[in-house]
Amino acid sequence: MSGGVKKAKKPRAFWKELPILIGIALVLALLIKTFLVQAFSIPSDSMQDTLQRGDRVLVDKLTPWFGSKPQRGEVVVFHDPGGWLNETPTPEPNPVQKVLSFIGLMPSAEEKDLIKRVIAVGGDTVECHGTGPVKVNGKALKEDSYIFPGVTPCGDRAFGPIKVPKGRIWVMGDHRDDSLDSRYHQNLKGNGTVSEDEVVGRAFTIAWPINRWSTLPVPDTFDQPGINKAMAAAPAALGLAGAVPIVLWRRRRLTGARNPG
Repeated sequence: MSGGVKKAKKPRAFWKELPILIGIALVLALLIKTFLVQAFSIPSDSMQDTLQRGDRVLVDKLTPWFGSKPQRGEVVVFHDPGGWLNETPTPEPNPVQKVLSFIGLMPSAEEKDLIKRVIAVGGDTVECHGTGPVKVNGKALKEDSYIFPGVTPCGDRAFGPIKVPKGRIWVMGDHRDDSLDSRYHQNLKGNGTVSEDEVVGRAFTIAWPINRWSTLPVPDTFDQPGINKAMAAAPAALGLAGAVPIVLWRRRRLTGARNPG
């Protein structure tokens, strides 16, 4: 019989759709981990009191894709530049941890990553002597809001002045007496600095445990006038360079007007 009513399709059983849903969820999680956000676990006390051992932080991996560079005051995760973690054995993860780490649902289990605060960027001059303070481009940093109470800004390792090469950063832990940071690796390639290419991203929030939830903003001391003097001088220099030809042209014009041929 033609023109009969078609039977409605019977909904697929949930257990048949479950593998598809799980597959989609895993693909989305992997994409997020690869391009957007990844969780990292804090393995040591080097960033106290800002970060405690066992904290889970979320790292923004998106902005570097748009050309954003590490900035002074940011807390960043970066790959071992080479030789920084030789003295720290990496525990062997179990199979479940490997899978969850791979898709980004657990902090990285195998990668040798570190987390520190960016103190100076390419082109900066950084130094610290005696009991401090740390100076960037001659400006003293006021670090009371984030370094571990009771320690001095230099810790037990004075340094500098050091000119940070372009494309590299100088990093330090907030617990200056318990952080093997740039100060302690000046004998290695890069003289203690880290390539921007090694930076995974910026840690922007503490996600776990819940009672530790907070954001990780850039301290105000990195916004003080004069710290960007190298960058501030550039527009002025360009403006002067552009003004000179205009002034000379105007002088020639005025002189020609006064002395007609």
